[in-house]
Amino acid sequence: MISLFLASLLFVVIHALISGTSLRGKLVARMGEKVYSSLFSFLSALSLAWMIITFSEAPHMELWAPMTALKHLAMPLMLIACVLVVLAFTTPNPTSVVGGGKSLREEDAAKGIIKITRHPFLVGVTIWSVAHMLANGDLASMLFFGGFLVLSLIGPPQIDAKREAKNAESWARFARQTSWLPFAAIIEGRTKVTLGEIGWAGIIGGVALYLAILLFFHTWAFGVTVHPFR
Repeated sequence: MISLFLASLLFVVIHALISGTSLRGKLVARMGEKVYSSLFSFLSALSLAWMIITFSEAPHMELWAPMTALKHLAMPLMLIACVLVVLAFTTPNPTSVVGGGKSLREEDAAKGIIKITRHPFLVGVTIWSVAHMLANGDLASMLFFGGFLVLSLIGPPQIDAKREAKNAESWARFARQTSWLPFAAIIEGRTKVTLGEIGWAGIIGGVALYLAILLFFHTWAFGVTVHPFR
């Protein structure tokens, strides 16, 4: 269990305390963007692999007995997470490394899912993490999924600060039409969005991903069968 804790800690430190802070710029200035990116990618992959291996080997230490209701709650939460992740990859977004780098200077920088949350991928990871922590209720899950949860909550303000520092004027316009907290900008009347604008292809793709995980991948990869009616 200590190995899992250290693996999760390393994964969080690499992303939150190095990539997400001014330390990144200092390292890039010293070793160059190419070397830094290669080293960062290697350490990220290494720490993630370490997390997965130690999680799979960790003993089961139950913190609470998961109620059937919590397991059922995880199902719709995972559906939402899958849709958000697919939309994150298919919607150009100035705040994300996934989905392409849309410029903040463009008038339509905030569109589709970005009007609901400007961090759809990280919000999806948050929901994914919480769903698994609630449904499993063991210490290993808290350490493994908790690492992703911490990053998904720390990431948005760090990314926002970076984008604002690069172009404060364009960021201010973009931020007025968006929010990190889902639906906050819409509730406050700063923007509005339709399902058509979000894109049915991305929504359908998210549902397809959810069904693939539910019916095939989860059992094949983890040996755990999940069923919405069990």
